[in-house]
Amino acid sequence: MERREQSVVPVARLAGVTREQFLRDVYPRRRPVVLKGMELGTCTTKWTVDYLSQAEGSKEVKIHVSAVPQMDFLSKNFVYRTLPFEVFVQRAAEVKHKEYFISEDEKYYLRSVGEDARKDIADIRKQFPILAEDVQIPEYFEKEQFFSSVFRISSAGLQLWTHYDVMDNFLIQVTGKKRVVLYSPRDAPYLYLSGTKSEVLDVDNPDLEKYPLFVKAKRYQCFLEAGDVLFIPALWFHNVISEEFGVALNVFWKHLPAESYDKSDTYGNKDPTAASRAIQILDRALKTLEELPEEYRDFYARRMVLRIQEKAYRNDYG
Repeated sequence: MERREQSVVPVARLAGVTREQFLRDVYPRRRPVVLKGMELGTCTTKWTVDYLSQAEGSKEVKIHVSAVPQMDFLSKNFVYRTLPFEVFVQRAAEVKHKEYFISEDEKYYLRSVGEDARKDIADIRKQFPILAEDVQIPEYFEKEQFFSSVFRISSAGLQLWTHYDVMDNFLIQVTGKKRVVLYSPRDAPYLYLSGTKSEVLDVDNPDLEKYPLFVKAKRYQCFLEAGDVLFIPALWFHNVISEEFGVALNVFWKHLPAESYDKSDTYGNKDPTAASRAIQILDRALKTLEELPEEYRDFYARRMVLRIQEKAYRNDYG
């Protein structure tokens, strides 16, 4: 198949944005923005490999270990292992390992979770209290909207799968560099979704024989350095590569009223309860259509699609 390049749209970068300016000028637009020059505390200068190792010491952490740079949550091409935090940090900062689980060039990834991941949210103040003292989280939202603060450490070269979250999110790049590729919620039809995740693992060299519509998705892109904060609105798809060993903090908060969310969600990636109910109703409707012959099933399915477009689609996307 002839290769067609996706158009790339640089994510806007704004410096010195106050809380008031963010809420008035940025937040209502529901578009990603890189915020520069925000006050984040001493973490951007203090969090060296040695300091991190000493600060939280031998605390046990559950990590992802992958033999390949591109992690795929759908095929689970990684394993979970547990290491003392200090050992994990040292290994994640290395390129070649003398001690390893799979291979000498394996990649490491920590995504902090609550004490009981099934019931508790990630909160850096609870899981990593010493490090939390070094961080000043930009509270550009009301305190009751806060959902979680997720501490992340990645090996150089590690790439996370494309997915969306149902909460708004500040990705705070504390140390290191990242490349982030984003796609609008409106381009969901081109991303070959399985739940909240895209099946297209390699966004730079996609298999267009297998995923021919992917080229239609408009690619937004930015590069984050230490001290940068990326605002990722809920439902925006994002794919992240750590260009070097790095530490980041995600802060998630609720864009919708609290009762809109699934109370069992500790990760911020379960669809709002009304959306989940609607999808269940649609599944039942599709099951009912199976009672019809193929010709009729096709016709009434197309009528259903038109009805959804007429009643639910927006026409004012930028």
